Amino acid sequence: MYHHAPADYLCPLCILVAGGDNPAPHCAQSDLVFRTKHVTAFIGARFWPNNRAPVIVVPNEHVENIYDLVPELAVHVHEAARQAALALKQVYRCDGITTWQHNEPAGSQSVWHYHLHVLPRYEADGLYELSQQQRYTDPEERKPYAERLRAHFAPGERAAS
Repeated sequence: MYHHAPADYLCPLCILVAGGDNPAPHCAQSDLVFRTKHVTAFIGARFWPNNRAPVIVVPNEHVENIYDLVPELAVHVHEAARQAALALKQVYRCDGITTWQHNEPAGSQSVWHYHLHVLPRYEADGLYELSQQQRYTDPEERKPYAERLRAHFAPGERAAS
């Protein structure tokens, strides 16, 4: 209903979910934290000065935005976000969590596949004040963060969704 992806849109998140690497270095297989039948979670490419390694949760099925996210799939997305938040608290000892999600150009959506950001937060981290200092990272910089979280979700501890 409210779609903005161009007709020839090649979805980078669908490429990642299918096992490929995005041509741009914004999501790579080495970023994956966990995957279930319904969702994939990975380290996001944007880092802020005091908030590194956010986790991004996406439905494995292509859904452009929240308007198309059916409840049967939303429950898996949000359970995965909850699991990612718990992992960030344990692994990185962060003080809190922020989740955010964007829809349509006016809502700052820039990738036409629903995705939910799970950011580690720290006391006085200045996330919003420092938002202009965010930067894109390469897969090598993200790799140790993904490895630490993958270890948290080792078989037997993995998110079930």
